Amino acid sequence: MPNSAPHPAPPLPPVEDMLCFALYSASLAFTRFYKPLLERIGLTYPQYLVMVALWEKDDQPVGAIGQTLGLESSTLTPLLKRLEAMGHVTRTRDSEDERVVRVRLTPPGLALRDKARSIPGCVLAATGLDLPAAIQLQRDVVKLRDAMEAATAGPAA
Repeated sequence: MPNSAPHPAPPLPPVEDMLCFALYSASLAFTRFYKPLLERIGLTYPQYLVMVALWEKDDQPVGAIGQTLGLESSTLTPLLKRLEAMGHVTRTRDSEDERVVRVRLTPPGLALRDKARSIPGCVLAATGLDLPAAIQLQRDVVKLRDAMEAATAGPAA
C-alpha cells in the first residue's frame, strides 16, 4: 500500500531571502531618500508623482492620471485638492462631459518642474547604477509588476 501521508510543506525562506521583502524594503528606502529632496520643493512623494505625470502631459482627466499612477480616484482626489490649494494645479469640469474632471498645471506648478529637474540625477547617483543598468532594472521591475497584476486578475473570462 503506497504511503498516503501528506508531504510536509517546505519551510518558508528567511525574510531577507524573499523577493517581496526585497522590493518592499527597497521601496521604503526610496521613499526615505526622496523625502528631503521633495521637502525642498514642498511636495510629498505621491504629490511629486502626480506633478511628474502632469509635467509629462498637462491637461489630463483625473482618471487618466489615476491610470498612469495606479491610483484610485478616492486616493487621487485628496492629492489633487492639496496640490490645487498649494497653487500648483487647477481642477475643472470638462466642458463636453461634466462627469470628467480635468487637471491642469498653473504657472507656478509648471515652474516647479525647474526646481525638480535635479531629483532624477540624485536618485540615479544614490542607486550606484549606471544609466543602462538602471533602465534595465526598471524594465525588469515593471515586467514583474505586470506579471503579478496578471496573476492577481486570474484567468480572462
